[in-house]
Amino acid sequence: MKKLIVAFLTVAILFALQITVSADQDELNKEDYLIMFDGPAEKGILNSFDVEEDDILFKSEILPVYHVELSEQQAKLVDNHPQIKYVEENAEAEAYYQDVPYGIDSVQATDAHSSGYYGQGVDVAILDTGIDASHEDLNVSGGHSVFNNYPDSDPYYDSNGHGTHVAGTVAALDNNIGVLGVAPQANLYAVKVLDSSGGGSYSGIAQGIEWSILNGMDVINMSLGGPTHSSILQAYSDYANDAGLLVIAAAGNSGNAWGVGDSVGYPAQYDSVMAVAAVDQNENRASFSSTGPAVEISAPGVNILSTYPNNNYSSLNGTSMASPHVAGVAALVWQSNPQYSNTQLRNVLNQSAKPLGNSNHYGNGLIQAYDALVH
Repeated sequence: MKKLIVAFLTVAILFALQITVSADQDELNKEDYLIMFDGPAEKGILNSFDVEEDDILFKSEILPVYHVELSEQQAKLVDNHPQIKYVEENAEAEAYYQDVPYGIDSVQATDAHSSGYYGQGVDVAILDTGIDASHEDLNVSGGHSVFNNYPDSDPYYDSNGHGTHVAGTVAALDNNIGVLGVAPQANLYAVKVLDSSGGGSYSGIAQGIEWSILNGMDVINMSLGGPTHSSILQAYSDYANDAGLLVIAAAGNSGNAWGVGDSVGYPAQYDSVMAVAAVDQNENRASFSSTGPAVEISAPGVNILSTYPNNNYSSLNGTSMASPHVAGVAALVWQSNPQYSNTQLRNVLNQSAKPLGNSNHYGNGLIQAYDALVH
C-alpha cells in the first residue's frame, strides 16, 4: 500500500512539474500582438486571460487597440472572445530603400545631389519608344508621338520598355523606392519616335527633333541610330544645336572586341551631336561599344539597372544606356549654371571628363557631374 501511495505521489509531483515547466515555457515564448476590440476596449477582458499590466505595451487613444505580449495559448483564447475583432501578430516593418545603380555614382551624380543639384527646371526630351508615364518611379511632364496608329500614337505607352529604361537613368525619382536617376528633378518628355518593336525611321527622328525645338526642350537624348548618313537628319540635328539645345546620342553597338574601325552610327556621327560610348563598372570599354573619331564622351552602359514598364525594373546593356547618363549630368550642370549656352555646357562636360585612354574608344573620357559643376 505504501508503495502505491509513493508511486502515486511521484506521478503527481512529476505531472505538476510538467505543468509548471510548460507554463514557464509558455511564459518565455510570448510574442507581440495587436488586439482590436469590436467596440470599446475593455482591459478587464484581457485581464481575464491573465494578461498582466507589464504585458500591455501600448493602448491606442483613437482606436480600440492594444499592443500586448501574449503566449500562443493566450492569443488563441483571446481570438475566440466575442468582443475581440482582430488578433494579429505584430509584423515587422522596415524603411524602403532605393537602389543607386553603379552608374549614378560613377558619373558623380550623388556628389552633385549632395551639393543641391538635381536637374530641377531642365527639360529633357527622350526620343525613344515612349515612356510608361504610370510608373511609380517616374514623373513625365509631357510628350508627343510621331505615329498615328494606336497604341503607338500614345507617347505614354511603352510596350517595348526601351524608352522607359532610358528615362529612368535620366530622372528616376528620389523617393525611397526602385532606383535613383542621375537628375531626379529634371522634367522628362516622352517623344515617341520608335514603335513597339523598337523600330522607326529618320523621318520620325527628324519630327521628334522638330517637336523638341518647337516645345522649348533643353536637352535631347537619342538612344537610337542607324548606319546610314542623311543630310536631312543632319540638318535637323544642326538646327537643334544652333537653336541652343544640347543634342546627345548613343554612339552605337557595332563595335568589336579589338576596338578597331569607325563604327559610330547616325545621328551620333554629326558634329552637332554628342556621341556617347559605353564603359563597364571598371571603366573599361564595353566590347560592343562603337568606336571612331566621332566618339565624344563615355558613360556606364553595361548591366544598367533602371525603370521598366508596369512598375518593373530591369538591367540592360548598350550605348543606349550610356547616353542618358550624359543627358542627366547635362541637366545637373545646366541647373547649376543656367547662363551657360549649349556650347559652353558641352565644353565643360568634355573638359571635366575623366580621361580613360584611346579617344576613339572613350572620347574625352568618363563624364563627371561634380567635376563639371566646379570646373
